[in-house]
Amino acid sequence: MRLLYNSGIYLTNAAIRLAALFNPKARLWVRGRKGIFDKLARTVDSGADIAWFHAASLGEFEQGRPVIEAFRKACPGYKILVTFFSPSGYEIRKNYPGADYIFYLPPDTPRNVRRFMAIVRPKIAVFVKYEFWVNYLLAMKRAGTKLYLISSIFRDGQIFFRPYGGLFRSALRAFRHIFVQNDSSRNLLKSIGIEQVSVAGDTRFDRGYEIAQQAKRLPEIERFAADAPVFIAGSTWPPDEELLVGLIERYPDVKFIVAPHEIDPARIEKFCERISRPALRYTQLTPQSDLAAAGVLFVDTIGILSSVYRYGRWGYIGGGFGAGIHNTLEAATFGLPLAFGPRYGKFREARDLVTLRGAASIASAEELERWFAGLHDDPDATGRSGTICKEYVLQHKGATARIMDEICR
Repeated sequence: MRLLYNSGIYLTNAAIRLAALFNPKARLWVRGRKGIFDKLARTVDSGADIAWFHAASLGEFEQGRPVIEAFRKACPGYKILVTFFSPSGYEIRKNYPGADYIFYLPPDTPRNVRRFMAIVRPKIAVFVKYEFWVNYLLAMKRAGTKLYLISSIFRDGQIFFRPYGGLFRSALRAFRHIFVQNDSSRNLLKSIGIEQVSVAGDTRFDRGYEIAQQAKRLPEIERFAADAPVFIAGSTWPPDEELLVGLIERYPDVKFIVAPHEIDPARIEKFCERISRPALRYTQLTPQSDLAAAGVLFVDTIGILSSVYRYGRWGYIGGGFGAGIHNTLEAATFGLPLAFGPRYGKFREARDLVTLRGAASIASAEELERWFAGLHDDPDATGRSGTICKEYVLQHKGATARIMDEICR
């Protein structure tokens, strides 16, 4: 099985290098790892105690961020290394001030792992949610690294629970402790003999709460709102945007902020052509821009959406007509009633909020307009749904403290 796993890693790396010839994201993946061991050797203090935090991408980093920052306060003598697998995480957070070193993760080949461990020699390692790189995990077990997995979820059918999943079960046993989000994950792990497990919850609730406390003031958004009620559509894709057109036209008393998940000027331009209300782009604003007169503002930049939500009265979360919805907690923590597409089943918080009636799943423009009409015409209903969302976040925060209690023993 180990041979098959390593062969799969080599084949995957080769495929990404081939894709890099025509795919920008794959090209970043390859370029970011060029000369990486020389960079690590030049940068990392070989005499320091290293705490290594690994996240697959941006979402997992934000999930792990409360633990990184709590660890920094609790253990100031450590240097913190953060690694990413994906460019969408590294390229956005490569200047994150909470870490001493930030790198791409070298591919999980035996040779790469030996070189990485010889340079970094982590005393503590924390993997966020998933990313079960077998060679890295087993090498850290041999080296005596204190290894933790946080905010993880396990589902029946994963390779760990299959008869042929012995190698991956061995990798799970490398963890000193595994912090899962729910009882079903703990029970699944116990069914294969893994006992070093606690239900700590999801650190994303802590992060969502922190975002609300640290939200930036955005003067341009304040000028745009101009005391009007604001509907915020975050991380949208074309199918989401298709539904929003009618809503924008039907409610001229409401201002709309749309933050596409992928910033495509041509797509924004086509959207503008379909609506009659004046629209502006955030990156093109000047002191002379008539924000008060505009009906729609496109957030065509990254890094501010979590603060934009503070100005909303209602929210829509994109992605529910594709692989799955994006982050609901950033909006929920500000007390916005939420809507999203039908593909939300993998996200416990979305399922809970629908059940509690703080959020609604919609499958068409008609359903979206029906949901919004019920809130727009009834401020009390808006208040009730928004309160449900905000209190849900408050009730579920605290995972970071539970994790830190174990790590700092």
